Amino acid sequence: MQPREYIGTAEVPGGQPLTLYRRGRDFMIVLDNNELMSSRMSGSEEALANMTCQRLLSRKAQHWLIGGYGMGFTLRAALAALDATAQLTVAELVPEIIAWARGPMAELAAGCLDDPRVRLIDDDVANVIAAAKGQYDAILLDVDNGPDGLVRQANDRLYSAQGLSAAVAALKPGGVLAIWSAAPDAAFARRLAQTGLAVDEVRVRARSNGKGPQHVIWFAQRKSRPQQQPQPKQQKSRHR
Repeated sequence: MQPREYIGTAEVPGGQPLTLYRRGRDFMIVLDNNELMSSRMSGSEEALANMTCQRLLSRKAQHWLIGGYGMGFTLRAALAALDATAQLTVAELVPEIIAWARGPMAELAAGCLDDPRVRLIDDDVANVIAAAKGQYDAILLDVDNGPDGLVRQANDRLYSAQGLSAAVAALKPGGVLAIWSAAPDAAFARRLAQTGLAVDEVRVRARSNGKGPQHVIWFAQRKSRPQQQPQPKQQKSRHR
Protein backbone atom coordinates (compact mmCIF):
# COMPACT_ATOMS: atom_id res chain seq x y z
CA MET A 1 0.00 0.00 0.00
CA GLN A 2 1.20 3.48 -0.83
CA PRO A 3 2.30 5.34 2.35
CA ARG A 4 0.27 8.35 3.34
CA GLU A 5 1.87 11.77 3.07
CA TYR A 6 1.59 14.34 5.87
CA ILE A 7 0.15 17.65 4.60
CA GLY A 8 -0.52 19.76 7.68
CA THR A 9 -2.03 20.15 11.13
CA ALA A 10 -5.01 22.28 12.18
CA GLU A 11 -5.38 23.68 15.67
CA VAL A 12 -8.95 23.38 16.93
CA PRO A 13 -10.05 26.05 19.44
CA GLY A 14 -10.72 24.26 22.71
CA GLY A 15 -10.06 20.84 21.19
CA GLN A 16 -7.51 18.41 19.82
CA PRO A 17 -5.55 19.10 16.62
CA LEU A 18 -6.56 17.63 13.27
CA THR A 19 -4.06 16.27 10.74
CA LEU A 20 -4.44 16.17 6.97
CA TYR A 21 -2.85 13.31 5.05
CA ARG A 22 -2.80 12.36 1.37
CA ARG A 23 -2.42 8.92 -0.16
CA GLY A 24 -2.27 9.15 -3.94
CA ARG A 25 -5.36 11.17 -4.91
CA ASP A 26 -7.17 10.46 -1.64
CA PHE A 27 -7.23 12.78 1.39
CA MET A 28 -8.04 12.00 5.00
CA ILE A 29 -8.45 14.17 8.11
CA VAL A 30 -7.34 12.35 11.25
CA LEU A 31 -7.74 12.91 14.99
CA ASP A 32 -5.16 10.80 16.86
CA ASN A 33 -5.73 7.45 15.15
CA ASN A 34 -9.36 8.15 14.22
CA GLU A 35 -10.06 8.93 10.58
CA LEU A 36 -12.79 11.58 10.82
CA MET A 37 -13.14 12.31 7.11
CA SER A 38 -11.97 10.73 3.89
CA SER A 39 -12.36 11.78 0.28
CA ARG A 40 -13.21 8.13 -0.46
CA MET A 41 -16.39 8.33 1.63
CA SER A 42 -18.78 11.07 0.60
CA GLY A 43 -22.12 9.27 0.35
CA SER A 44 -23.70 10.15 3.69
CA GLU A 45 -22.53 13.79 3.56
CA GLU A 46 -24.06 14.16 0.09
CA ALA A 47 -27.25 12.49 1.35
CA LEU A 48 -27.42 15.09 4.11
CA ALA A 49 -27.95 17.77 1.44
CA ASN A 50 -29.96 15.77 -1.08
CA MET A 51 -32.46 14.38 1.44
CA THR A 52 -32.91 17.84 2.96
CA CYS A 53 -33.64 19.22 -0.50
CA GLN A 54 -36.27 16.52 -1.07
CA ARG A 55 -38.09 17.72 2.05
CA LEU A 56 -38.13 21.35 0.85
CA LEU A 57 -38.88 20.97 -2.85
CA SER A 58 -41.77 23.44 -2.94
CA ARG A 59 -39.89 26.32 -1.28
CA LYS A 60 -38.44 29.19 -3.31
CA ALA A 61 -35.27 31.22 -2.67
CA GLN A 62 -34.12 28.92 0.11
CA HIS A 63 -31.51 29.95 2.68
CA TRP A 64 -29.47 27.13 4.21
CA LEU A 65 -26.96 27.14 7.04
CA ILE A 66 -24.26 24.43 6.85
CA GLY A 67 -21.92 23.78 9.75
CA GLY A 68 -19.13 22.91 9.22
CA TYR A 69 -17.39 22.64 5.87
CA GLY A 70 -15.43 19.38 6.34
CA MET A 71 -14.33 18.32 2.86
CA GLY A 72 -17.21 20.18 1.22
CA PHE A 73 -19.26 17.16 0.15
CA THR A 74 -22.49 18.52 1.66
CA LEU A 75 -21.95 22.00 0.25
CA ARG A 76 -21.26 20.74 -3.29
CA ALA A 77 -24.31 18.47 -3.21
CA ALA A 78 -26.47 21.36 -2.00
CA LEU A 79 -25.19 23.67 -4.74
CA ALA A 80 -26.00 21.02 -7.35
CA ALA A 81 -29.51 20.45 -5.99
CA LEU A 82 -30.59 24.07 -5.37
CA ASP A 83 -31.36 26.70 -7.97
CA ALA A 84 -29.76 30.08 -8.59
CA THR A 85 -32.02 31.86 -6.08
CA ALA A 86 -30.68 29.88 -3.10
CA GLN A 87 -28.31 31.20 -0.44
CA LEU A 88 -25.93 28.96 1.48
CA THR A 89 -24.17 30.17 4.60
CA VAL A 90 -21.26 27.96 5.69
CA ALA A 91 -19.93 28.28 9.24
CA GLU A 92 -16.46 26.80 9.80
CA LEU A 93 -14.57 27.33 13.06
CA VAL A 94 -11.16 26.01 11.97
CA PRO A 95 -9.38 28.31 9.47
CA GLU A 96 -7.03 25.55 8.28
CA ILE A 97 -10.00 23.53 7.02
CA ILE A 98 -10.79 26.32 4.56
CA ALA A 99 -7.09 26.83 3.77
CA TRP A 100 -6.82 23.13 2.88
CA ALA A 101 -9.91 23.41 0.67
CA ARG A 102 -8.35 26.29 -1.24
CA GLY A 103 -4.86 24.75 -1.24
CA PRO A 104 -4.00 21.02 -1.37
CA MET A 105 -7.65 19.98 -1.78
CA ALA A 106 -8.57 22.66 -4.33
CA GLU A 107 -9.33 20.07 -7.02
CA LEU A 108 -11.70 18.28 -4.64
CA ALA A 109 -13.36 21.57 -3.61
CA ALA A 110 -14.05 22.34 -7.29
CA GLY A 111 -14.56 26.04 -6.61
CA CYS A 112 -17.60 25.55 -4.37
CA LEU A 113 -16.51 28.23 -1.89
CA ASP A 114 -16.39 30.79 -4.71
CA ASP A 115 -19.94 30.13 -5.87
CA PRO A 116 -21.87 33.44 -5.66
CA ARG A 117 -24.60 31.72 -3.63
CA VAL A 118 -22.13 30.87 -0.84
CA ARG A 119 -21.28 33.02 2.16
CA LEU A 120 -18.48 31.77 4.43
CA ILE A 121 -18.44 32.65 8.14
CA ASP A 122 -15.34 31.94 10.26
CA ASP A 123 -17.18 31.12 13.48
CA ASP A 124 -18.70 28.38 15.57
CA VAL A 125 -22.00 27.40 13.97
CA ALA A 126 -23.57 27.44 17.44
CA ASN A 127 -22.95 31.20 17.60
CA VAL A 128 -24.46 31.69 14.14
CA ILE A 129 -27.56 29.72 15.16
CA ALA A 130 -27.94 31.65 18.43
CA ALA A 131 -27.93 34.96 16.54
CA ALA A 132 -30.70 33.90 14.11
CA LYS A 133 -34.46 33.93 14.54
CA GLY A 134 -36.66 32.43 11.83
CA GLN A 135 -33.94 32.94 9.23
CA TYR A 136 -33.15 29.56 7.65
CA ASP A 137 -35.11 27.11 5.55
CA ALA A 138 -32.60 24.42 6.55
CA ILE A 139 -29.84 23.97 9.10
CA LEU A 140 -27.44 21.11 8.31
CA LEU A 141 -25.08 20.04 11.08
CA ASP A 142 -22.08 17.83 10.33
CA VAL A 143 -20.00 18.90 13.30
CA ASP A 144 -17.48 16.67 15.04
CA ASN A 145 -18.50 12.99 15.03
CA GLY A 146 -22.15 13.79 15.62
CA PRO A 147 -23.84 14.14 19.02
CA ASP A 148 -21.13 11.95 20.57
CA GLY A 149 -18.28 14.38 19.93
CA LEU A 150 -14.59 13.56 19.72
CA VAL A 151 -12.85 16.73 18.55
CA ARG A 152 -14.09 19.47 20.84
CA GLN A 153 -16.09 19.30 24.06
CA ALA A 154 -17.84 22.61 23.34
CA ASN A 155 -19.53 20.98 20.32
CA ASP A 156 -21.79 19.17 22.78
CA ARG A 157 -23.82 22.35 23.25
CA LEU A 158 -25.13 22.05 19.69
CA TYR A 159 -26.80 18.78 20.57
CA SER A 160 -28.07 19.72 24.03
CA ALA A 161 -31.73 20.54 24.68
CA GLN A 162 -30.81 24.24 24.73
CA GLY A 163 -28.85 23.95 21.48
CA LEU A 164 -31.71 22.18 19.74
CA SER A 165 -34.17 24.82 20.95
CA ALA A 166 -31.93 27.51 19.47
CA ALA A 167 -31.82 25.66 16.15
CA VAL A 168 -35.60 25.34 16.07
CA ALA A 169 -35.94 29.08 16.72
CA ALA A 170 -33.50 29.83 13.87
CA LEU A 171 -35.66 27.92 11.36
CA LYS A 172 -38.46 29.37 9.31
CA PRO A 173 -41.85 27.65 9.68
CA GLY A 174 -41.65 24.37 7.80
CA GLY A 175 -37.84 24.46 7.91
CA VAL A 176 -35.65 21.39 8.38
CA LEU A 177 -32.92 20.66 10.93
CA ALA A 178 -30.71 17.87 9.51
CA ILE A 179 -28.05 16.29 11.72
CA TRP A 180 -25.32 13.86 10.61
CA SER A 181 -23.81 11.27 12.93
CA ALA A 182 -21.22 8.54 12.53
CA ALA A 183 -23.33 6.21 14.68
CA PRO A 184 -26.79 5.83 16.22
CA ASP A 185 -27.47 7.70 19.46
CA ALA A 186 -30.67 6.70 21.24
CA ALA A 187 -30.37 9.36 23.96
CA PHE A 188 -29.96 12.12 21.40
CA ALA A 189 -32.84 10.79 19.29
CA ARG A 190 -35.12 11.02 22.35
CA ARG A 191 -33.88 14.54 23.08
CA LEU A 192 -34.54 15.58 19.48
CA ALA A 193 -38.06 14.12 19.63
CA GLN A 194 -38.77 16.26 22.70
CA THR A 195 -38.38 19.44 20.61
CA GLY A 196 -41.84 18.84 19.17
CA LEU A 197 -40.52 18.62 15.61
CA ALA A 198 -41.50 15.79 13.27
CA VAL A 199 -38.39 13.56 13.37
CA ASP A 200 -37.23 11.03 10.78
CA GLU A 201 -34.10 8.89 11.43
CA VAL A 202 -32.40 7.55 8.30
CA ARG A 203 -29.49 5.11 7.94
CA VAL A 204 -27.15 5.91 5.04
CA ARG A 205 -24.05 4.14 3.73
CA ALA A 206 -20.79 6.08 3.94
CA ARG A 207 -19.84 5.56 0.29
CA SER A 208 -21.78 7.00 -2.64
CA ASN A 209 -21.89 3.50 -4.21
CA GLY A 210 -24.02 2.24 -1.29
CA LYS A 211 -21.16 0.46 0.46
CA GLY A 212 -19.15 1.10 3.60
CA PRO A 213 -20.27 1.61 7.21
CA GLN A 214 -23.70 2.97 8.04
CA HIS A 215 -24.08 6.53 9.23
CA VAL A 216 -27.19 8.17 10.67
CA ILE A 217 -29.02 11.34 9.64
CA TRP A 218 -31.87 12.82 11.64
CA PHE A 219 -34.31 15.12 9.86
CA ALA A 220 -36.48 17.26 12.13
CA GLN A 221 -39.01 19.53 10.44
CA ARG A 222 -40.56 22.55 12.10
CA LYS A 223 -44.30 22.81 11.77
CA SER A 224 -45.66 25.36 9.35
CA ARG A 225 -47.75 28.16 10.78
CA PRO A 226 -51.38 27.04 11.01
CA GLN A 227 -53.58 28.78 8.53
CA GLN A 228 -56.04 31.12 10.13
CA GLN A 229 -59.60 30.16 9.45
CA PRO A 230 -61.77 33.01 8.16
CA GLN A 231 -64.14 34.27 10.82
CA PRO A 232 -67.83 34.04 9.92
CA LYS A 233 -69.45 37.38 9.35
CA GLN A 234 -71.81 38.40 12.09
CA GLN A 235 -75.25 39.27 10.90
CA LYS A 236 -76.50 42.58 12.12
CA SER A 237 -79.75 42.41 13.97
CA ARG A 238 -82.54 44.59 12.70
CA HIS A 239 -84.42 46.72 15.19
CA ARG A 240 -87.93 47.80 14.34
